[in-house]
Amino acid sequence: MISDSAKPVFLVDAYSDPVIVRIEGRASFLNSACLRDFMTQMMKSGKNRFVIDFLRCTSMDSTFLGVLAGTALELRKRSPKGSLVLTRMGQRNLELVRNLGLHKLLTIDAAEGPSTDACDTPLVCGDRGELENARLVLEAHENLVSADESNRGKFQDVLVFMKNRVEQG
Repeated sequence: MISDSAKPVFLVDAYSDPVIVRIEGRASFLNSACLRDFMTQMMKSGKNRFVIDFLRCTSMDSTFLGVLAGTALELRKRSPKGSLVLTRMGQRNLELVRNLGLHKLLTIDAAEGPSTDACDTPLVCGDRGELENARLVLEAHENLVSADESNRGKFQDVLVFMKNRVEQG
């Protein structure tokens, strides 16, 4: 069990089908880039099915949710279509997903889902510069708007701020 003071982490089993990701701690803009990079790499290697276990996810922010939205949108474009399943979500996290309309893009499974025992490889997030982080936050929030147009009003200020930051270099 991970302590609350430990660094949040994503533990993965990249060799299973579906690929399984277990969240330990807070999923946020601070660690979402390594998850996005991992998911992209898995899709490039032909993986189309993913399960994310939220049992130990203490909280999440809109950037993380935007990374999930981007993954779900990409999986829908694939042939055959891929799947992203969120399992063992707490009430608060489930509310956040539904409030942003992401339940329309991905599957929420109330059942236990597959075992996460083999999720023993932590994703390592490299240091990223301020501009790279701004690009990630902008892309994630654009994904949320692509997922559900009603999110534009919720994130208009973030979109404008991050767009200006990215354009300034």
